Amino acid sequence: MTESVAGTRPFEGLQIPAAGTYVLDAAHKRVGFVARHLMVSKVRGQFAEATATITIGEDPLTSSVTASIVAASIETGQVDRDNHLRSGDFFEAEKYPTLEFRSTGIKSHAGAEFVLDGELTIKGVTKPVELVVEFEGATVSPYGKGVFGFSAHTEIDREDWGLTWNMALESGGVMVGKKVKIEIEGEAIRQD
Repeated sequence: MTESVAGTRPFEGLQIPAAGTYVLDAAHKRVGFVARHLMVSKVRGQFAEATATITIGEDPLTSSVTASIVAASIETGQVDRDNHLRSGDFFEAEKYPTLEFRSTGIKSHAGAEFVLDGELTIKGVTKPVELVVEFEGATVSPYGKGVFGFSAHTEIDREDWGLTWNMALESGGVMVGKKVKIEIEGEAIRQD
């Protein structure tokens, strides 16, 4: 049996965080995405500003998360594309300043992988999503705070949220793919 780190507890062969409230560490997070471009390549980007509160339950399977992502913080490494993504053709960042996520339950788990059901709101449209979350481990920081790491991913059809702008290509196909992979990496720090 693995020795427990302070601030952790055993759960089905894992050392998981103690019950409590944790927030996403702004210095150790990435909220990224991948979309197809011109049907032949991928564009990667991220939202630089995001917050999340994770409540770890006494029963870990009752844990929950809420997250807010600042739409205007989108970055793809190309200023004109970023401005287009902030515009009414895509996120309409001035009218809809945030993308919101709220978990609705843990659907299943196997080892360190948890499948989280939730609701994603983009441009005022709320749709269900399934997020696959990989628990990366828990420890105590040098500052005495409980910390745990995680990664998560899902794939959505952007058109389900009204992100329908596109351009047909003479060669067939479209400029921007409908499917978008969402990739999240982060650390969460205990608050209470």
